[in-house]
Amino acid sequence: MVELTRVIRFCIPFADGALPEDRHNTFAGTPAMHNLGAFYELQLRCRGEPDPVTGYLADIGDMDETVRRHGIPLIHDAVRTRPATPASHVLRAAFERVRDTLVAPVQSLSWRLTPTYTVTVEADAMHRFEMSQQFSFAAAHRLHSEQLSDDENRRVFGKCNNRHGHGHNYKLEVTVSADFGGENEPGFSLLDLERIVDATVVRRFDHTHLNLDLEEFNGRVPSVEHIAQVIHDLLVEPIRDAGAEIARVTVWETEKTSCTYPVG
Repeated sequence: MVELTRVIRFCIPFADGALPEDRHNTFAGTPAMHNLGAFYELQLRCRGEPDPVTGYLADIGDMDETVRRHGIPLIHDAVRTRPATPASHVLRAAFERVRDTLVAPVQSLSWRLTPTYTVTVEADAMHRFEMSQQFSFAAAHRLHSEQLSDDENRRVFGKCNNRHGHGHNYKLEVTVSADFGGENEPGFSLLDLERIVDATVVRRFDHTHLNLDLEEFNGRVPSVEHIAQVIHDLLVEPIRDAGAEIARVTVWETEKTSCTYPVG
């Protein structure tokens, strides 16, 4: 089984009128930006077995066309006429329209509303949606295990064992799963997520020395793996109390190194 992902970029013009039909630069986005507007991305994922003759799971042209004809118009209408509608409700309607039209088996549809904020609907969990938002914090740490000798620590951790520590600008992505809620009860929101993560993680972790300032790392090596686990565990209860469930946490220590917990 494979999963095929197609990214569809598009713009919603703020000016009155129908969606423009131009398709001169689909890489940048179609409909294209005309004067002022909103830029979005949709990620359509299909899952199944490729055709043994063509090697295709789905024709990406069909994926593009289905989203543009049946998904984007719903988003255009909501943005222009019902901007107070929760993004998850709009995405669910777009997902259902795309799923019912495309021949290939649709697994999920994700809507990237900003470079850091994404909402996802999955085929096997239509009663819920996932929301992901990114954050950042700066912190120092030292990779040092009390269970190893000084020589072993230097051998295992190298420069990261510097006794005075070193720092990173960490990037954090938190993904939660929540019920859609009703029209008059929107349920768990992006503001809820940002408030909880800011109070529980960012304000506690930012501009600290993890080994010295946070009890969660007392006797625990603050590797990126452990940082992801600690942040996840800290968020479980407050997110649940607010009506959602934490799905996973990803921490980037550098642009090239990240850890996600849990997986599988």
